[in-house]
Amino acid sequence: MVERSRMVDNMSAAPMPLLRARRSVERLLAACSSRPSGPSGPDAQRLSAPRLDLERIAPALARELFLSQLHCRLVDVEAHELRARNEGYYTICSAGHEGNVALGHLTRSTDPALLHYRSGAFFLARARRSATHALPNDAHPGIFELLLSLAASSDDPISGGRHKVFGSVRWGIPPQTSTIASHLPKAVGMAVAIDRAARLRQRAFSNVVHEGTVATEPDSIVICSFGDASLNHSTAQGALNAASWAAFQRVPVPVLFVCEDNGIGVSVRTPEGWVEARMRGMPGMTYVAGDGRDLSSAYEASARAVEICRTKRTPVFLHLRCERVWGHAGSDADSEYRTHDEIAGAEEHDPVVLSAQSLLDAGVMTGDEIRRELENVSEAVKKLAREAASRPKLKTRAEVMEPIAPSRPERVAEEARRTGYAERAADADKPKPLGHGIRAALGDLMRKYPEMLIFGEDVAEKGGVYGVTVGLWKAFGPARVFNTLLDEQTILGMAIGAGQVGLLPVPEIQFLAYLHNAEDQLRGEASTLSFFSRGQLTNPMVVRIAGLGYQKGFGGHFHNDDSLAVLRDLPGVIVGVPSRADDAAKMLRTLTAEARVDGRVCAFVEPIALYHTRDLFPGDGAWQFPLPPQGEAITVGEVGVYEETKLVADSKRARPNVVDLAIFTYGNGVPMSLRVARALAQKKVKARVIDLRWIAPLPEEAIRRHAQAAKAVLVVDECRRSGNVSEAIAALIADDGTLRTKPFARVTSSDSFVPLAEAANLVLLQEPEILEAAMKLTTSSKSKR
Repeated sequence: MVERSRMVDNMSAAPMPLLRARRSVERLLAACSSRPSGPSGPDAQRLSAPRLDLERIAPALARELFLSQLHCRLVDVEAHELRARNEGYYTICSAGHEGNVALGHLTRSTDPALLHYRSGAFFLARARRSATHALPNDAHPGIFELLLSLAASSDDPISGGRHKVFGSVRWGIPPQTSTIASHLPKAVGMAVAIDRAARLRQRAFSNVVHEGTVATEPDSIVICSFGDASLNHSTAQGALNAASWAAFQRVPVPVLFVCEDNGIGVSVRTPEGWVEARMRGMPGMTYVAGDGRDLSSAYEASARAVEICRTKRTPVFLHLRCERVWGHAGSDADSEYRTHDEIAGAEEHDPVVLSAQSLLDAGVMTGDEIRRELENVSEAVKKLAREAASRPKLKTRAEVMEPIAPSRPERVAEEARRTGYAERAADADKPKPLGHGIRAALGDLMRKYPEMLIFGEDVAEKGGVYGVTVGLWKAFGPARVFNTLLDEQTILGMAIGAGQVGLLPVPEIQFLAYLHNAEDQLRGEASTLSFFSRGQLTNPMVVRIAGLGYQKGFGGHFHNDDSLAVLRDLPGVIVGVPSRADDAAKMLRTLTAEARVDGRVCAFVEPIALYHTRDLFPGDGAWQFPLPPQGEAITVGEVGVYEETKLVADSKRARPNVVDLAIFTYGNGVPMSLRVARALAQKKVKARVIDLRWIAPLPEEAIRRHAQAAKAVLVVDECRRSGNVSEAIAALIADDGTLRTKPFARVTSSDSFVPLAEAANLVLLQEPEILEAAMKLTTSSKSKR
């Protein structure tokens, strides 16, 4: 039971954040003691609460909404209690934002909800509404899940103790990271994909069921909540603009943006009127405002926003006025930047206290009823908190990492080699350079996967800057091959959203350098979802990226980016780099299977300079290849091995014959190294060129095997010297006691941006440098013998 006197006695010794949390319960108890306003009787201390509209909100519903608000507040109070006992690890609470409870009630578990960290009342209302079927014996649905998350317990059903997030697969709440506004682009992508997927399912793949997806219905909407400060982030502005841009063209975008405006971001003020002024006139988007501190206003505004979004299939911006009752987080001393009067004013506008007073005034609940509810739930929360704190924690490195990238290689290999989905194209046997081979492979895969989408800047009618996707728009139609606006965050957000609702997105990033505009969509969002959902939800995608150097006649840094470091350090992301057309097709078959079967995030970096390269040596036409027959694929970790410029079978079972030099390379480095290998042969040096193909994860077993079968090892890395593939291979060689004594060297491009025209060749790795390093190594290995 909550004993008022005991609470007051404990306040003086409590830290300020905990004291403030406990004081909110005191204010609730005080509200219970006041009487509804009436013609007589002393009532000087009662709050001036908004009037409850019983014509709009039935008494039973009003009671239910208030109880979800109350439960949220008591969990927030307990979060501070847990932290004070060092049993809890997160105190960014929802206090003051409980008006979002209306949205939790008004939406369904098939309306995906991407929630920010102050949407606890939404979570509990959604749980309460959905749990009548899922957990009939749970008197307080959702509370234990939140407490397990606060206690970082491995029993937490969504993240397993890896992070404190609002998330539930069964309640349609994919977990979000805490990166500011980073979930808005994928909310737009998911909204666009819901209607597109519904149309495609009717036509082509009604029986296709994907694991790790969010359940939706044809009339589902996407809810995305964030704070007023996040509105100013460029990521938020890009997402809002993308939704407006699409809706302006009458593309269905049923996304409900919920800006919970408490007027302050940590300590930075939001100018009064700024949110409304910024959003009211946005084309294609409906602006709806409500007061989240007033239960009736919040409910009415939320109901209107949901109705417009669901029926019109257009974006809606719901602007909810909220209050930040406490500091930003438990460690935030907001008295440094807020006056005493401001803090007191926030407490006077506490939505939970105001809801209690409104229910009292309307006669929906009595003071005794509210007090009993408060006491009973408070005791239940404390009991559940003790239980949550006693539950197991993550104990091993393997436990923590287990859901990063669940993998079933046998199933992936089977899917990659699945045949019989289409007739072989008429020109399939015609040798093709890399770009043409990728186009043929994409067409083949579009026929294999009717849920596959290709999109990006200029990929439709134009076929991309380099013509790689020419003809696919005509062959498969604008529902499956389409242009996006010129915003890489939107492109990747679209991919994340599409994958989460069961589509197979293959977005294109026009140049590798442009990826840096949006890399957090891969780093903070796509690559983390499996980790933060215990592998229950995934972000299947294959991101095609035109990149690397050596373009002729079209250069400069933004078209010749020669660094792959940003992709290589993403846990669980598969990164492939092809060097020839047939390899590209086989690798794409595996990557789409990885996405399709295990929901993996994959990146395919296509060397631009090889798109139209037909010759290995001048005039020989040896660097073009036919589309491989269905059933042929290159698995992740399978390298390409060249003997005397010819690709040979690589057996993991037999040790390769000993050669003078093993050259490890990828991308443009493959044809460069093959030409060097021929020059070495003329000098009686036998070299084996190993095309890594996969740069994340590196094919470590193959590297060791071929390094052991060579007298010396050379790494040819076309990227910058720092932070790229050659460093990783050098570390692998150094860590292996059987290899570290071998003569070893690496040749790379310079740690420089790539300049325009012929000056590019001054910083990009050149073939004479490869030959010189190879000769030095082989001379050294012979002298040691």
